[in-house]
Amino acid sequence: MIIDATTFEVHDVSLWPIVRQSAGSAQPGYSKQWEREMDALLAIAMPFVVIMEGDEQAEEHDDRKARGIWLNKNKRDLATVCKAVIGIEASAIKRAAMQVQMSLATKAFGMRMEIVASREEALQLAERILKRTDTATSLAG
Repeated sequence: MIIDATTFEVHDVSLWPIVRQSAGSAQPGYSKQWEREMDALLAIAMPFVVIMEGDEQAEEHDDRKARGIWLNKNKRDLATVCKAVIGIEASAIKRAAMQVQMSLATKAFGMRMEIVASREEALQLAERILKRTDTATSLAG
Protein backbone atom coordinates (compact mmCIF):
# COMPACT_ATOMS: atom_id res chain seq x y z
CA MET A 1 0.00 0.00 0.00
CA ILE A 2 1.40 3.38 -0.99
CA ILE A 3 0.43 6.35 1.14
CA ASP A 4 1.02 9.95 0.15
CA ALA A 5 3.15 10.94 3.14
CA THR A 6 3.10 14.58 2.03
CA THR A 7 -0.51 14.88 3.22
CA PHE A 8 0.48 13.87 6.75
CA GLU A 9 1.84 16.46 9.18
CA VAL A 10 0.84 15.07 12.58
CA HIS A 11 1.60 11.42 11.86
CA ASP A 12 4.74 9.97 10.31
CA VAL A 13 3.61 7.21 7.93
CA SER A 14 7.05 6.50 6.43
CA LEU A 15 7.15 3.08 8.15
CA TRP A 16 3.57 2.12 7.16
CA PRO A 17 1.79 0.16 8.61
CA ILE A 18 3.60 1.53 11.63
CA VAL A 19 2.39 5.09 12.22
CA ARG A 20 4.39 7.34 14.51
CA GLN A 21 3.20 10.47 16.27
CA SER A 22 5.64 12.64 18.15
CA ALA A 23 4.57 14.71 21.12
CA GLY A 24 5.90 17.76 19.32
CA SER A 25 3.29 17.39 16.59
CA ALA A 26 0.53 18.32 19.03
CA GLN A 27 0.83 22.07 18.54
CA PRO A 28 -2.16 24.30 19.37
CA GLY A 29 -4.81 23.91 16.69
CA TYR A 30 -3.49 20.59 15.37
CA SER A 31 -6.73 18.63 15.88
CA LYS A 32 -8.25 19.46 12.46
CA GLN A 33 -5.19 18.08 10.67
CA TRP A 34 -5.13 15.11 13.08
CA GLU A 35 -8.77 14.36 12.18
CA ARG A 36 -8.05 14.53 8.43
CA GLU A 37 -5.14 12.15 8.86
CA MET A 38 -7.13 9.75 11.04
CA ASP A 39 -9.95 9.78 8.47
CA ALA A 40 -7.36 8.94 5.79
CA LEU A 41 -5.96 6.07 7.88
CA LEU A 42 -9.48 4.68 8.36
CA ALA A 43 -10.18 4.99 4.63
CA ILE A 44 -7.17 2.81 3.82
CA ALA A 45 -8.95 0.02 5.73
CA MET A 46 -5.73 -1.86 6.48
CA PRO A 47 -4.33 -2.81 9.90
CA PHE A 48 -1.83 -0.42 11.46
CA VAL A 49 -0.21 0.35 14.81
CA VAL A 50 0.40 3.82 16.26
CA ILE A 51 3.55 4.55 18.23
CA MET A 52 3.43 7.67 20.41
CA GLU A 53 6.95 9.07 20.65
CA GLY A 54 8.35 11.65 23.05
CA ASP A 55 7.28 13.24 26.28
CA GLU A 56 3.60 14.00 26.53
CA GLN A 57 2.97 17.71 26.14
CA ALA A 58 0.05 19.67 27.48
CA GLU A 59 -2.71 19.62 24.90
CA GLU A 60 -4.97 22.60 24.25
CA HIS A 61 -8.49 22.07 25.59
CA ASP A 62 -10.13 22.57 22.18
CA ASP A 63 -7.78 20.06 20.55
CA ARG A 64 -8.35 17.48 23.29
CA LYS A 65 -12.11 17.99 23.02
CA ALA A 66 -12.10 17.66 19.21
CA ARG A 67 -9.98 14.50 19.35
CA GLY A 68 -12.24 13.02 22.02
CA ILE A 69 -15.34 13.66 19.92
CA TRP A 70 -13.68 12.11 16.86
CA LEU A 71 -12.47 9.08 18.82
CA ASN A 72 -15.90 8.47 20.35
CA LYS A 73 -17.61 8.82 16.97
CA ASN A 74 -15.12 6.54 15.19
CA LYS A 75 -14.01 4.13 17.92
CA ARG A 76 -15.65 1.05 16.40
CA ASP A 77 -14.15 1.62 12.94
CA LEU A 78 -10.81 2.58 14.44
CA ALA A 79 -10.65 -0.55 16.57
CA THR A 80 -11.02 -2.70 13.45
CA VAL A 81 -7.88 -1.29 11.81
CA CYS A 82 -5.76 0.19 14.61
CA LYS A 83 -4.37 -2.95 16.22
CA ALA A 84 -2.57 -1.11 19.02
CA VAL A 85 -1.34 2.19 20.36
CA ILE A 86 2.12 1.92 21.87
CA GLY A 87 3.56 4.59 24.12
CA ILE A 88 7.23 4.99 24.97
CA GLU A 89 8.37 5.85 28.49
CA ALA A 90 11.92 5.14 29.67
CA SER A 91 11.10 5.39 33.39
CA ALA A 92 9.84 2.11 34.86
CA ILE A 93 8.09 4.05 37.62
CA LYS A 94 6.24 6.25 35.13
CA ARG A 95 5.37 3.21 32.97
CA ALA A 96 3.83 1.50 35.97
CA ALA A 97 1.82 4.60 36.83
CA MET A 98 0.59 4.88 33.24
CA GLN A 99 -0.84 1.35 33.26
CA VAL A 100 -4.05 2.55 34.93
CA GLN A 101 -4.57 5.16 32.21
CA MET A 102 -3.81 2.58 29.53
CA SER A 103 -6.32 0.17 31.02
CA LEU A 104 -9.03 2.83 31.02
CA ALA A 105 -8.24 3.82 27.44
CA THR A 106 -8.32 0.17 26.32
CA LYS A 107 -11.78 -0.24 27.82
CA ALA A 108 -13.03 3.07 26.43
CA PHE A 109 -11.80 2.63 22.87
CA GLY A 110 -11.51 -1.13 22.42
CA MET A 111 -7.92 -0.97 21.21
CA ARG A 112 -4.86 -2.60 22.63
CA MET A 113 -2.72 -0.11 24.53
CA GLU A 114 0.89 -0.81 25.52
CA ILE A 115 3.69 1.13 27.13
CA VAL A 116 7.32 0.16 26.54
CA ALA A 117 10.74 1.50 27.51
CA SER A 118 12.27 2.37 24.14
CA ARG A 119 11.61 3.20 20.51
CA GLU A 120 13.32 -0.04 19.47
CA GLU A 121 11.05 -2.05 21.77
CA ALA A 122 8.00 -0.20 20.41
CA LEU A 123 8.96 -0.98 16.81
CA GLN A 124 9.56 -4.65 17.61
CA LEU A 125 6.23 -4.95 19.42
CA ALA A 126 4.41 -3.18 16.58
CA GLU A 127 5.87 -5.61 14.07
CA ARG A 128 4.86 -8.61 16.19
CA ILE A 129 1.32 -7.28 16.59
CA LEU A 130 1.00 -6.65 12.87
CA LYS A 131 2.28 -10.13 12.09
CA ARG A 132 -0.18 -11.50 14.65
CA THR A 133 2.57 -13.49 16.32
CA ASP A 134 2.28 -11.63 19.59
CA THR A 135 -0.09 -13.67 21.72
CA ALA A 136 0.81 -12.09 25.04
CA THR A 137 -1.95 -10.47 27.01
CA SER A 138 -1.93 -6.71 26.84
CA LEU A 139 0.01 -5.07 29.65
CA ALA A 140 -2.97 -2.80 30.10
CA GLY A 141 -5.28 -5.43 30.99
